[in-house]
Amino acid sequence: MSRGATLRKVGIAAALGGGGLTALSGLSYAVLAAEARFARWMIGEISSPVPDATGWYGGSRGGDVVRIALLGDSSAAGYGVETVEETPGAALAASISEQSGRRVYLREVCKVGATSLDLSGQVTRALNLRPHVAVILIGANDVTHTISPRSSVRALREAVRRLRAVGTEVIVGTCPDLGTVRPIPQPLRTVARVWSRRLASDQSAGTLAEGGRPILLGSLLGPEFDASPSVLFGPDRFHPSAAGYAAMVRAVTPSVLAAIGVETADHVQQATMTLDQAVEAAVERPGTELRAEPGRRGLVRVVFRRRTPLAAPEQPQEEQPLGA
Repeated sequence: MSRGATLRKVGIAAALGGGGLTALSGLSYAVLAAEARFARWMIGEISSPVPDATGWYGGSRGGDVVRIALLGDSSAAGYGVETVEETPGAALAASISEQSGRRVYLREVCKVGATSLDLSGQVTRALNLRPHVAVILIGANDVTHTISPRSSVRALREAVRRLRAVGTEVIVGTCPDLGTVRPIPQPLRTVARVWSRRLASDQSAGTLAEGGRPILLGSLLGPEFDASPSVLFGPDRFHPSAAGYAAMVRAVTPSVLAAIGVETADHVQQATMTLDQAVEAAVERPGTELRAEPGRRGLVRVVFRRRTPLAAPEQPQEEQPLGA
């Protein structure tokens, strides 16, 4: 067995909770590997271009410009949508502009197929913008490519650290729950669920440690997506549909608004608990945000923000100097 195959086997065993290679026999590993190949065949190759949402939003609105960088994978880019207005970036920027009353400049540096290991290059490009807020949506490909959680989280922490070092507020949408992706057969689907939930928890802890704001999105690919797969999943049944991306953006938007100082008190509920308790609570509340509790080691503040309606679809305006 090659080194890469051995590492994949170790990763699957760890995800199942066995703690070592003895958790999987050669036969059961072969079954999982075959199911993974079948799932990739069912989902298909990623080849369609994705509209780029980079540009200006908000027309002639006044006030200081809000600069937003969007990093991550296909969930950030919006793989599968047909128009730029349907992309997560356009929906996010238009909504932030409308609800803040300010113009927004959004720059996409995300890439379909990216993993956390690709964030370093994305951060370098994002830093040229000097963004007020960076939104990172990452994790699903780390699971499907069986990248170890330790490597994934190390790369994410470094990305958050570099952005926070220049004063950028960082919102991290954690790994979705892949246990509801129906093209993935059992028992591989159970493995994917365990692995993705573990990664989301580790991402949350790592993001908090570097001063970022993790948003737990796993529950979005839970009850909501599982109840309406024909509506919220796209044709490949793996990536979200336009409606699915909109549900994700609704969960992220309130935290982005809070990061730029726009927040309504009656839209917020807060509690303090351990990280494990917070992750458990977040399963029931899509879009839950976690914040570090200064001086209270081992505890985090759990912020439940009411999701707000998205703005009307808007195309990005042509790029212009940021000083304009």
